[in-house]
Amino acid sequence: MSKASKPALSELDQSALFFHKYPRPGKLEIQATKPLGNQRDLALAYSPGVAAPCLEIRDDPATAADYTSRANLVAVVSNGTAVLGLGPIGPLASKPVMEGKAVLFKKFAGIDVFDIEIDANDVDRMVSVVSALEPTFGGINLEDIKAPECFEVEHQLRERMNIPVFHDDQHGTAIIVAAAIINGLELSGKKLQDVKIVTSGAGAAAVACLNLLVFLGARKENIWAHDIDGLVFEGRTKNMDRWKGAYAQASDAHSLADNIKDADIFIGLSAANVLKPEMLKTMAEHPLIMALANPVPEIMPEDARNARPDAMICTGRSDFPNQVNNVLCFPFIFRGALDCGATTINEEMKMAAVKAIAGLAREEPSDVAAKAYSGETPIFGPDYLIPSPFDPRLILRIAPAVAEAACQTGVATRPITDWDAYNDQLNRFVFRSGIVMKPLFTAAKAAINKRVIFAEGEDERVLRAAQVLIEEKIAEPILIGRPAIIETRLKRFGLKIRPERDFSITDPNDDPRYRDYVDLYFSLVGRKGVNPEAARTAVRSNTTVIAALAVRRGEADAMICGIEGGYANHLAVVEDVLRKREGVQEFSALSLLISQRGATFLTDTYVTFDPPAEQIAETTLMAAHEIRRFGITPRAALVSHSNFGTRDTASSLKMRKALELIRAMAPDLEVDGEMHGDSAISEDLRRRVMPDSILTGEANLLVFPNLDAANIATGLLKTMMDALHVGPILLGSAKPAHILSPSVTSRGVVNMATLAVVEASMPA
Repeated sequence: MSKASKPALSELDQSALFFHKYPRPGKLEIQATKPLGNQRDLALAYSPGVAAPCLEIRDDPATAADYTSRANLVAVVSNGTAVLGLGPIGPLASKPVMEGKAVLFKKFAGIDVFDIEIDANDVDRMVSVVSALEPTFGGINLEDIKAPECFEVEHQLRERMNIPVFHDDQHGTAIIVAAAIINGLELSGKKLQDVKIVTSGAGAAAVACLNLLVFLGARKENIWAHDIDGLVFEGRTKNMDRWKGAYAQASDAHSLADNIKDADIFIGLSAANVLKPEMLKTMAEHPLIMALANPVPEIMPEDARNARPDAMICTGRSDFPNQVNNVLCFPFIFRGALDCGATTINEEMKMAAVKAIAGLAREEPSDVAAKAYSGETPIFGPDYLIPSPFDPRLILRIAPAVAEAACQTGVATRPITDWDAYNDQLNRFVFRSGIVMKPLFTAAKAAINKRVIFAEGEDERVLRAAQVLIEEKIAEPILIGRPAIIETRLKRFGLKIRPERDFSITDPNDDPRYRDYVDLYFSLVGRKGVNPEAARTAVRSNTTVIAALAVRRGEADAMICGIEGGYANHLAVVEDVLRKREGVQEFSALSLLISQRGATFLTDTYVTFDPPAEQIAETTLMAAHEIRRFGITPRAALVSHSNFGTRDTASSLKMRKALELIRAMAPDLEVDGEMHGDSAISEDLRRRVMPDSILTGEANLLVFPNLDAANIATGLLKTMMDALHVGPILLGSAKPAHILSPSVTSRGVVNMATLAVVEASMPA
C-alpha cells in the first residue's frame, strides 16, 4: 500500500507514533550501573581489570551471576509471525511490541531485557539462533510465534537450554485462565475434575490452557476443543497437529452449538462473536465465560449477562471486569525463577503462580489496584475473579511462590534460604520507601499500643492505610468521621477492618467529650480572637482541631491531617493547640525524596518564606535529628547561588552565618556551605573549589535559603528523578503531628503514621 493510499490515522495512532518517536526513538536505553568518571574506573570496567571476573567465570560458570547482569537479564525473542492483533508482520515490524514487553518486565519486576527480533521462520533455524544465546541471558521469553511452530520451538529449546524458556502467549494466558477458573469454581461450588470445558480456539494459548487445567485436575474426557474447522475429533486430519490432537473426542457432534450444551466453562481464544446468546442459554448453571478474543470478544459481556444473568465473565479487555492480561504473571514468574537460578519453568512453578494469583483475588484489593477500576472498588466475586494487573502485591505473592516451587522441585541452582530477607527485597522494590523506612517500621512495631488519630478518617486513603497499620501491628488508628460513612466506604473498598473491633471512631456530630473539648479549645485560643461560639463551631466542624485536642488531652499519641485543605490552615491549628516544642523558635517542614540515587532530605519546604540565619540553623539541627531516626547519618549542605564565597549577597551571607551557628551548636555534624547544588551532590566538584571541606560524599540533607527555592527544588527533583515523596515531616511540634499534602497516597499515609508512632515512642 502506498503512502498516499493509507487511511487517515486516528488520534490514538497519531499519539502513539509521537510517543514512540520523541524525545528519542524507541522505549528503551542502556545505562551503566558502575561509575565511569575517571581512568581508574575505566581500568576496572574494561582492560586490564575486566580480566579478573572473566577468569573467575571461566573457572566457575556459576559466578557469572555475581559478576555480570546475566542473572537479571531476559531475552524477549520473536520472529513476528503471530503478533497479537496484527498477524505475520515480520520481525522488524514487531520490534515496538517487543520493546513494549521489555518495558513491562522492567516496570513490574525490575528485570532487564534485550528484545531480539530474528529473521527465522522454520523451527530448526529458530532453535539454533535462540539456543546459541544461552551464555548471555538468564531466561528466554518467546513471543508472538505462530502455532504449531511455537510448540516445537519451545519444546526443543527447553530440551537444549539450561535456563528458563517460557512462551508467554501459551503459558502466561494459561496461568491467568486457570486462576480465574479456580476462583469461579469456588464461587459456583463446582470441582475441576467434574466440570465440562468447551473451547473456541485450539491454538497455542488454548492448548496451553487445557494442558495446565489437566495438570490441575481437569479430565480430558470432559474437554471439547474447537477451532475454525469445528470439533477436534478422533480421525480428523484437516488442520491437525499432535498438540491439539491430544484433546480429540470420539463424537459425531462437531459444532460449537452442539457441544456447549451443559458446559460449565467456555474458553474463547478465537474470533469475535462466535459464542451466540442462544448457545450461552444452554450451558450449565453459573457458567464461567472466558471470551478472550481481542479487541472484540467471542461474546460481549452485556450480551452474555442478558442471556445468562448468573454467568461469570472474563475478557481480555481493560474496560470490563476480570481482564485476562499476561502482565499479571510473566514478570513475576521470571522474577522468582531468576532469583533462585532456575534451569526451567516447570509445571509445579506454573501451578504455584496460579494459586498465588487466585489467592490474591480473595484478599482485599489495594489502593493502587482500586485506581485501575472506575466506580466502587471490586471485592472477590463474579466481577472480581482475578486481580488487577496493577496490583503491586502480585510480585510479593507470585515471585516467592514460583521460587519456592523451583527449590522444592530441584531446578533451583541458587536456592533461596532466607525467605524473610527475600520478601524484604521484593517489598523494597514494590514500595521504594521500604529500604529507607525499614528501621522506622521495626521501631514502630516495637512501640506497642501507640494511637494515631486521623483528621480525615472518611478518606479512602486513610481507610486503606488504617488496614495496613492494623495488619502490620504498627499503630491503633482513631478515625474522625461519621460512622455510617466510614462503614459504607469500608464495604465499598473491600476492606475487612471494622469499627470498635479493629479501630475506634470519633464522631464530630456525636461525641460525649464535646463540651470538654470546647472548654479546652477556648482556653487555648480565647485570647486570640476566638469567641465561645466560634470555639463550639470549630470543635464540631474542624476535624484537625478535634485531632489536635485529642493529642493534647492524651487520648491519642500522634495526629495526621492535611489530606484536605491548605497547609497553613492546618499548621495554625497545630500551633494553637499543640504548640511548639520547648526551645523551638519556629516550625519547619522536611521532605524526603527516595529515588534510585537513594534518600535525599530537603528543608524547609512548606513553612517559612524567608527564614533568618538563626532559624535556618535551628531547622538544620532538627532535620539532622529526624534523619537519624531513619538510621541515616546526616550530611548537610547549605545550598546557595554562591559557591564558598563567590557572591556576597544577603542570601549568601545569611547561609554563611547559619553555618557558623550550626558548627557552634553541633560541632560533630557534617555540614558545609554556602555552596552550589552540584557541589552538594558531587564530592569531586566540591573538592576542586574547597579541598578542606569537612563534608564527605554526597550530601543527603539540602538546606535552602528560602521557601521558594526549597519547594521548587523538591517538585523538580521529585518529577525528574521519578522519586517517591515522604512527607512533609513537620519539625518543632511539642507533640507528634504531621500535615500531609492532598496528593498523598495511602502508602504515604502509612509512612507518615509510622514516623509519628516512632516520634511518640522516642520523643525529641
